[in-house]
Amino acid sequence: MHDETITYDSLSERQRHVLRIVIQEFVQTAQPVGSAGLVGQYDLGVSPATVRNELAALERMGLLTHPHTSAGRIPTGLGYRFFVHYLVADLELAAEEQALIRRRFQQLPAEVDHWLRASTAVLARTAQSAAVATAPRTVRCTFKHLELVHIQDTKVLLVLVLQEGTVKQQLLDLDQPMEQPELSRTSNELNSHLAGLESSGMRAHAVRLTPFARQVAELAADAMHRIEQHEGGVVFRDGLAEVLRAPEFAESENARRVVQVLEDPELLEQIADDLPGSDTVHVMIAGDGRYAELRDVSLVISRYGVNDRMSGLLGVLGPVRMRYGRSIGAVRFVSDLMSEKIEKMYGGS
Repeated sequence: MHDETITYDSLSERQRHVLRIVIQEFVQTAQPVGSAGLVGQYDLGVSPATVRNELAALERMGLLTHPHTSAGRIPTGLGYRFFVHYLVADLELAAEEQALIRRRFQQLPAEVDHWLRASTAVLARTAQSAAVATAPRTVRCTFKHLELVHIQDTKVLLVLVLQEGTVKQQLLDLDQPMEQPELSRTSNELNSHLAGLESSGMRAHAVRLTPFARQVAELAADAMHRIEQHEGGVVFRDGLAEVLRAPEFAESENARRVVQVLEDPELLEQIADDLPGSDTVHVMIAGDGRYAELRDVSLVISRYGVNDRMSGLLGVLGPVRMRYGRSIGAVRFVSDLMSEKIEKMYGGS
């Protein structure tokens, strides 16, 4: 029976050991693993017949399967999930690797685009997989201040500054000319009433303002709402050539699907919306039955950023036959590093 509710205690200690070895061997070689090979390479302390019995039991549980052309076994999606949940070591990158990555980031300009390019390059090299990251999007905007600047005649520049560090400029065309002193009084009125408010609160306070200030407040609230709704859209990638060397993607159709995943910002945003709001590293094996586009790959992914304020996604994508421990460790470290840098730039919540 294939039971999706198999737990750690569903397997004996020997079965867990055999499953771990089979998965590690298959990840390394991409070849089905037979009992003779296990007995020959590992001191399991039992007979080949006992190993065959354990492999058969793991297959009955749905953790292993065997291709028709081979007597050896390969892991199933359920087998990989059991491995990730219960057997993979909770690895961290070596201290020397962490120090090298930190130094690389310290040498970069203080710009998110540079950090994201470095993140994908580091992840692709460290996990030997394709890496992907989305530009951070603002989850919630908070008004800091604005300025109205007279340009000429009826043209006025609205400069809106948000507490998250975003600056938006918008050119206004007034019904009649307005001089700078009057524009400055309106700016001061808005700043005293709206500081620290989100877009919904600004609309509620706008009724207390003078007519022109009320119009400007509505424009500012609209701009903040658009920023909050913005889906990022900018995707950074690296390591595609590396992942396409895997035998699983030798066929052009399989390779095309991998490229499609990396090129599809809407799919990544859908995944982002489905993830819990924490910065935990998530492992999606063959799409977890939810994403047909991911049926041939695994995705190790995490949010980064300032919680509830500004966040993006970064992770690695590769064959289901992935080095999960190293991938999880790499994604966790780079995600934490990105969060640190975003928090320093934009401030915590």
